[in-house]
Amino acid sequence: MRRDIGLLHNRIAGLARELHDRPGADSQDVIDRLVFAATQTIPGAQYSGLTVISRHGEVQTQASTHRWPVYLDEIQQRYGEGPCLSAASEHHTVRVDNLATEKRWPKYQQTALEETPIRSILSFELFTSNHTLGALNIYAEAPRAFDREAGEIGVVFATHAALAWDSVRREHNFRSALASRDLIGQAKGILMQRFDVDAVQAFDLLKRLSQESNTPLVEIARAVIEFRKDLAES
Repeated sequence: MRRDIGLLHNRIAGLARELHDRPGADSQDVIDRLVFAATQTIPGAQYSGLTVISRHGEVQTQASTHRWPVYLDEIQQRYGEGPCLSAASEHHTVRVDNLATEKRWPKYQQTALEETPIRSILSFELFTSNHTLGALNIYAEAPRAFDREAGEIGVVFATHAALAWDSVRREHNFRSALASRDLIGQAKGILMQRFDVDAVQAFDLLKRLSQESNTPLVEIARAVIEFRKDLAES
């Protein structure tokens, strides 16, 4: 019996909001839970994984419910081809109904057939940024495990997962920026007191140290704070 996609849409949206609103949730915790929920939600799914591809082509498994998604990503890294890479880079959904008859990625196909029991795959583009691509991947051992409904539900799930991921990453970046600002503020205060300079001069000094050593400003600030602690303890 076909599920009500509208009701399922609302359920998945609620899950994404719930994960994001959890106190103390970080990006890794959210995607771990989303990937697990994908296996529970998409008909026919046995395993799920989230693949991240860097702009240099490095393939990493960001989250996984089993060792097979991790190993299949390793195969894709080895040969530079596979369904997850295609979904992430070509901005669409990739369906593999039977890996035994698949022709698009011959090296990936041969190794995956020989070394894993996976035969059905659904890969959904999850997010795209200047630095990384991402895909949500669903696996099953039986051929033709995913019907049209599974694909529709997967698209809905991937859409909300992408929104949740983006929201949490933005919050993480914002918190990191606040933490960096606090470190720089502490370092400025130390330099102002130590060298009897004002805030502008202290910041200029930090910038000059950063430029001359080719070190991020926040790392220079952290070093100044640590140096002050070492002096206090000595």
